[in-house]
Amino acid sequence: MQPWSIAAAAAAAPFPPLPPSWAHQIRVAASQGDFHHAIALFLRMRASDPAAACSSVLTSLPGALKSCAALGLRALGASLHALALRSGAFADRFAANALLNLYCKLPAPPSHSPEMDGSAVVLESVRKVFDEMPEKDVVSWNTLVLGCAESGRHGEALGLVREMWRDGCKPDSFTLSSVLPIFAEGADVRRGMELHGFATRNGFHDDVFVGSSLIDMYANCTRTDYSVKVFDNLPVRDAILWNSMLAGCAQNGSVDEALGLFRRMLHSGIKPMPVTFSSLIPACGNLASLLLGKQLHAYVIRGGFDGNVFISSSLIDMYCKCGNVSIARRIFDRIQSPDIVSWTAMIMGHALHGPAREALVLFDRMELGNLKPNHITFLAVLTACSHAGLVDKGWKYFNSMSDHYGIVPSLEHHAALADTLGRPGKLEEAYNFISGMKIKPTASVWSTLLRACKVHKNTVLAEEVAKKIFDLEPRSMGSHIILSNTYSSSGRWNEAAHLRKSMRKKGMQKEPACSWIEVKNKQHVFVAHDKSHPWYERIIDALNVFSEQMVRQGYVPNTDDVFQDIEEEQKNSVLCGHSEKLAIVFGIISTPPGTTIRVMKNLRVCVDCHTVTKFISKIVGREIVMRDANRFHHFKDGICSCGDFW
Repeated sequence: MQPWSIAAAAAAAPFPPLPPSWAHQIRVAASQGDFHHAIALFLRMRASDPAAACSSVLTSLPGALKSCAALGLRALGASLHALALRSGAFADRFAANALLNLYCKLPAPPSHSPEMDGSAVVLESVRKVFDEMPEKDVVSWNTLVLGCAESGRHGEALGLVREMWRDGCKPDSFTLSSVLPIFAEGADVRRGMELHGFATRNGFHDDVFVGSSLIDMYANCTRTDYSVKVFDNLPVRDAILWNSMLAGCAQNGSVDEALGLFRRMLHSGIKPMPVTFSSLIPACGNLASLLLGKQLHAYVIRGGFDGNVFISSSLIDMYCKCGNVSIARRIFDRIQSPDIVSWTAMIMGHALHGPAREALVLFDRMELGNLKPNHITFLAVLTACSHAGLVDKGWKYFNSMSDHYGIVPSLEHHAALADTLGRPGKLEEAYNFISGMKIKPTASVWSTLLRACKVHKNTVLAEEVAKKIFDLEPRSMGSHIILSNTYSSSGRWNEAAHLRKSMRKKGMQKEPACSWIEVKNKQHVFVAHDKSHPWYERIIDALNVFSEQMVRQGYVPNTDDVFQDIEEEQKNSVLCGHSEKLAIVFGIISTPPGTTIRVMKNLRVCVDCHTVTKFISKIVGREIVMRDANRFHHFKDGICSCGDFW
């Protein structure tokens, strides 16, 4: 509602007779959030009873200014400022603080010049009011400090705290709570600790607001150990504090600590809220945390939160990342009105797990439901196209982003389409697409094409693409390795050796291939040809048994991914020591029959290991889920969900 319409309504609308105190009615309306009514009352008071209005300005002005601030009424606020000066109300500390708050809350005025900063204009007005105040208290200082902090002028906010102290006004808990987020945002744990010390020395160590700010600050600075200490020292811990602490641990990857806090919270009689699960569930998004995720899911069901669409979206995302897309789909299908987050999580789940075409079916269903996709949804769809080799559909969805939805494709979208083109071998088309991008391609975008050049053994184009990458990122380890392996797979051993020698001179070390699996709540890590695992001999014996069975069923080793100039028999020996094979066989011999094997690998699974895993899944009659650097592979009965296209 505009100021002129409020005034008109105040003059024309038939109001019931008012009690004697105008100021009381205005204060009540403002305190209850009925800001339009408070303004209307104030204007009616000014128009209907000038004598009473003059005497009531001092007591009614704070409520009117508060309402102006809440409604963003700049013009009326300026009029009230003039009134405060004319009437002498500005000399009153409460009215002056309300005026200060008004200027802090008003949105920045539109700037007609790119050199002008709207927030700077607002803060100049705030500072002018502050400097002209005849009497200042801690509320005055806090209002100014908070205004600077919220507008991103962190240096000024900290300077004001020091100025406040020199002026003889002692900071209170609100001051500290306003400043601590600055250190959290800047991850400046040292200065945060200094303020923590100040709070302790001045008796704020058990203040719940300061404590909450300290917890958030330490969590943002990745020092959850300090967050826990602050939390444990607080005499009273409400649900907000518990959830703040849980979120801090979860966001820093301290899943076990977060779950321990969750159990403590339940024992303390604090009931979990939707935000509790929204913080905890995403932290379980890896293969090793599936059991923990299921436990949280059980809490969700017992607590009656399974109808909450936000929690359901978190569960969908968690199960997809933990390798169980079938449970994720069941949760999705039970949501009555999925939101864009739910749709996107499920589409991405199918894109990463397969069948990728199901992701596109879901996307079409979503469009028919008149739900507008966002940039993340399109990234999921393009990922599905790349994993299924759907070039035409990839172009269609990429173009529809801007043509139908007004979404400008980002670097990630360009990289996904380049991958869609490169995987099936359309290397020249991918090269022309990247070269013609409207935004400058980064090394990561070119790297998608370099990987495709390696797969399709196009050494000439790989060299050209690698040069572009090295110009952008001279020490790109992954790109050096891919180019070296491309040379090796083409039999150009001298070039491969020269490149690796150059890498050693630059101090660049290749990341070792490793795989890990969790068995009986213990994580086991395997590095290629590492014999340190106590079960190594048993693993090799079992692998040899499986190898004999595989050969009888038609298995032939694929040595294309052995990038060493050695004899074929030696290459076969190298393949046997790949980390994912060791992890899979260990999982089989250390778990009961029928148990699903879940393995993670830090690099892309090689062709031979992919073939071997298909054979083993059929021989032992188990499902084997492997997450490599690109996607999930679900092996069952000798077939992989990726359709041998990854």
